[in-house]
Parts: sequence; structure tokens; C-alpha cells
Amino acid sequence: MNLFYAILFLMAGLVLLWKAADVLVSGAVSLANRLGVSPLIIGLTIVAMGTSAPEVAASIAAVLKSTGEVLAGGTGDAALGNVYGSNIANLALVGGLCAMIRPIAVRNTILKREMPVMIGAALLLWPVLRDLKVSMLEAGILLALFAALIITTVVQSKKCSKSKDHIHEELKDEVHKAGKVKSKPVWLSVAMIVGGLIGLTVGAKLTVDGAVYIGAKAGMSKAVIGLTIIAVGTSLPELATSLVAALKKHDDISMGNLIGSNIFNTLLVTGTAGTVKPFDISQRLLGGDYWIMIVVSCVFFGIALLQQKISRISGVILFGGYVGFIVYTLMFST
Repeated sequence: MNLFYAILFLMAGLVLLWKAADVLVSGAVSLANRLGVSPLIIGLTIVAMGTSAPEVAASIAAVLKSTGEVLAGGTGDAALGNVYGSNIANLALVGGLCAMIRPIAVRNTILKREMPVMIGAALLLWPVLRDLKVSMLEAGILLALFAALIITTVVQSKKCSKSKDHIHEELKDEVHKAGKVKSKPVWLSVAMIVGGLIGLTVGAKLTVDGAVYIGAKAGMSKAVIGLTIIAVGTSLPELATSLVAALKKHDDISMGNLIGSNIFNTLLVTGTAGTVKPFDISQRLLGGDYWIMIVVSCVFFGIALLQQKISRISGVILFGGYVGFIVYTLMFST
């Protein structure tokens, strides 16, 4: 690769990310409309799981790559660090940028159920990680909890859909905010979601590959590239999807994507990585980094609870907090 192709990859990746996110959001809203379920449920499940795919792949690759290698720190540091970093980036970076562009409304159902579950899942990691190891049994428990959570979410959405009142109100809000939502066949909506997720994955890879090459040519160290470009790279699908959803005024898709991705990262990514290969971690990941993730999650929840939305000022605060996290990480990168 030369500089010309690196710039081309970067630009093509960004364009593909944006267009793929647009298709994904449109397909998700259309599917919710057709099935008569809440757009929030689609955001919390299908969209969130799809945009979390890069984190799953990266963490599995990290623990497998550690086999036979002598590493500074634990064999699962990269995998778990990816979970922490992505969770912080989703709320502070992605959530902050979305709110700075346009304030994001937060429903009472999100405040009462999804956000507490997100924080509860993160706190659940503490007893699992106390011995600085994730065994196959512990990983299996995390995956079982993840499966139970998905089943509970689907069952609750079906109960709500029986009366239709609550769901119809949310769908009416989505249609009103968007101005007009064209009804599409279910197969086309699903195809749009799948195509959008594939486009996000390819776009993220092109963007990261191009940015890494440009960063190296600019004299950035591998550590700085990893902590900035690569870390943000796995959150690009969430960033693109949530930004497009926020701009199109589909707040439930945007919030559902962010919160659902964090829950998936904590339970699915950690559980899958530990099931593939049990790993150990360094003390650092049980200290400052872990509690930064908890604090960011609680601050995000607190802002939403007090304001019933994420305002522009709150977005600036969240984004500033992410910048502070990057500075902290660079200062204590050993």
C-alpha cells in the first residue's frame, strides 16, 4: 500500500460506513414497522449485535493470538481491553458526538430497564475478574446470562405487542420524527439490515487500514495508533449507525444501538472469548480502567435520568471525558 491508496481506502471506507449505516437504519425501522415491534427492541438486539461483531472478532483473535506467545501482562488483556475501550467509546465518544449534533431523547423504558441492565452487566464482571482469570465455566455463565437476557427482551416485546398500544405509540413517534417511513416487505427490510451490517464491516476495515498507514507515515508510534485509530475502529459501526439514526431522528435506534452494544460487549464478547480460550488479565484491568468504564456508564445514566435526554451540553461533557480517557491511557500505557 502507498499513500495514495491509503487515502483512497480512508475516503472510500468513510463513505461506505455512512451509506451502509443509512441502509441499516432504514431497514431496521421498516422491519419494526412491519412486525409491529418497538424500534428500540430492534436497536437493542439485531442492530446492536451486528455492530458489535467487530468487537467479538477482535477479542477472539486476541486470545487465540496469545497462544504460545510471551506477553507483557495477561493473555486476555487485549480482549478485555477491547471490551472496556469499546464500552467507553460507545457512550462517551459516540453518544457525545451524536448529542452534540442533535439532542437525543431517552424513553422511560430505557431508563427503567435497559440502562440499569447495562450497568448491572458491567458490575457483574467484578466477581468474575477478581482472581484475574476468566475460566471456561465463568465464560459459559456470561453467555447463558446473555442468552437469557435476549430471550427475556423478545418475550417482553411480544407481551407488549399483544396490546399494541405501547408499540404503536413508539412507531407513531418514529414516523412523526422521520416525516415519512415507506413500508417495505419484510424480506427487503432484512436484506437491508444484512447488507448494511456487511457494508459497515467492510467500511470499518478500509477506514482503519488507511488510517493506520497514514498514521505510520506521519510518525505515530504503534502504541498511539493502537490506542486511538484501532480502538475507535471497532466502534466505527456503532458511531456511523448512531449518527445516522440521530440525524434521521430515530432516537430509539440510536440509544438501543449504544446500550445494546455495551451489554453485548460485556456479556457476549467476554463470554465468547473465554469460551474459545480461558484467559488471565493483568491487575491494571481490575483497577483504574475497569472503574473508568463503570463511572462513564453511571454518568451517562445519570445525565439521561435527570434530563430525559442527552443534551448538546451533556454531549460536550461526554466527548471531553473521552478525550481525557485517551490522555490518561497514553500517560499510563505501560
